[in-house]
Amino acid sequence: MSARSYGQYCGVATAVDLVGERWALLIVRDLLVGARRYSDLKEGLPRIPTNILSARLKELQAAGIVRRVPFAHGLIYTLTEFGQGLEDVILALGRWGFHDMGEPAEDDVITPDSMSMTFRTAFRPVSAETLPPTIYDTHLRDFSLRLEVDRAALHVTRLDGSDAESSPAGRPRLAFETGPSIHKLISGDLTPAEALRRREVAVLTGDANLLDRFATTFNLRPAA
Repeated sequence: MSARSYGQYCGVATAVDLVGERWALLIVRDLLVGARRYSDLKEGLPRIPTNILSARLKELQAAGIVRRVPFAHGLIYTLTEFGQGLEDVILALGRWGFHDMGEPAEDDVITPDSMSMTFRTAFRPVSAETLPPTIYDTHLRDFSLRLEVDRAALHVTRLDGSDAESSPAGRPRLAFETGPSIHKLISGDLTPAEALRRREVAVLTGDANLLDRFATTFNLRPAA
């Protein structure tokens, strides 16, 4: 038993023993988006002290949740199969925490990885599988994400200038610009029409009516 163990024979206690330290679940969150170098993790978690990041990575490796593997000219961190099993936990925590987020503080950061997981959290496959495949290019502050929805499947990728205008043939594409207020749209606090009227969302290309489809596909309204 480790010095920090709760000493209880319980699945919840064991889980908290493994990933209950501060920052651990946010490291897992970012690695669920994809493999990351140490510098990538530090960039995505700008407030984490470097010694804490190093310590958490070592702890997660020792627990069999994260592994470090050679890549190109360095090393990257990735989740093990055991670590990937935390995906449903992270998504459920995101849904639970979403409803108590409130308004962002002035110094709160929004990162590509955190927004990728937000969209994965808000994705409603049951609703999406009844709708035509659609691409949504979301431009948020200093980065852009492409959300490719094909029935009950969602694929999220970073966009850069070279591929922002391309899209698979035959799929409608809506490109829009927004900010933290995207949370109001996927929470149902704003309807698509209200978001457009209040300029919380600005359509760049595509049919503005596709924003209704977006709000159906991505929403975190509490279940009735």
